[in-house]
Amino acid sequence: MALDQSLKRFGIMYGLSPTMERLYQQVERVAVTDATVLLVGESGTGKELIAKAIHQVSARKDETFVAVNCGAIPAHLIEAALFGHERGSFTGAVRQHIGYFEHASRGTLFLDEITEMPVDMQVKLLRVLECGRFTRVGGDQEVNVDVRLIAATNRDLESAVKDGHLREDLMYRLAVFPVRIPPLRERGADIELLAQQFLQIHNEEANTQKTFSRSSLEVLRSYSWPGNVRELKNVVQRAFILATDTLNIEDCISDVASKKPTVQDGYLNFFVGTPLADAQKEIILATLKHYSGNKRLTAEALGISLKTLYNRLKEY
Repeated sequence: MALDQSLKRFGIMYGLSPTMERLYQQVERVAVTDATVLLVGESGTGKELIAKAIHQVSARKDETFVAVNCGAIPAHLIEAALFGHERGSFTGAVRQHIGYFEHASRGTLFLDEITEMPVDMQVKLLRVLECGRFTRVGGDQEVNVDVRLIAATNRDLESAVKDGHLREDLMYRLAVFPVRIPPLRERGADIELLAQQFLQIHNEEANTQKTFSRSSLEVLRSYSWPGNVRELKNVVQRAFILATDTLNIEDCISDVASKKPTVQDGYLNFFVGTPLADAQKEIILATLKHYSGNKRLTAEALGISLKTLYNRLKEY
């Protein structure tokens, strides 16, 4: 039986947890504006999916949505990739090339892993955001574009600025409307909901009626899912391939992962006999992850100084 379509939002997102309800409200409010959005969340939380949802609810929904992973473009090519280049501007430039900004004109441009963009390129991006104009590589005429920008990062913003991965002025320009994407471990019953949705898709494709074992449902609820939705999706697919009739999720989570402490409802569960040093490390890292990499909040929650936290992280 198909999952209730009322659980689906914006045509592409599932979830009923309070954290997702807050996210839906933010998406609905910012989508109708042209404000720049900065999505902050761990790897695998679905930042591109959120960007697409914002685009689909916006007035630009009938125009182009262009997604670019800044970390996948070599530093010496990123300017030409974003802004295009003129014929003869460099070796191999045999014709004029239109960049991502022009492809996304009147639509939405999503820049994922924005903190992987070279700092000198961030200066040029800032100028485009301020004036809506740029010059193609090798060109001398400015090009005007009307683009709605959504950026994303899996880094803590404060740390990214401090470590030199993100210009502070660009951060403020991007974070007109910052949105935190909750990790899967904070989404409660959504974990099982998503797993059932992934299983349903595989059953429909293979014309089967496989189900989760009782123990699998317990694992779904107790495992911390460090890879978030991406990890859950892959684990379900792996279990589906191995299963005859019943999926056993526990067989598809590595031994190393299964022996780590699990997080459930804000609690860490350790195995008896865990060394104290290892327990301390896991507590610190779990708290840091809970606060999305914000070291100041992590230190305050743990009752230690920021300097002590930095020393511990350096050791780890």
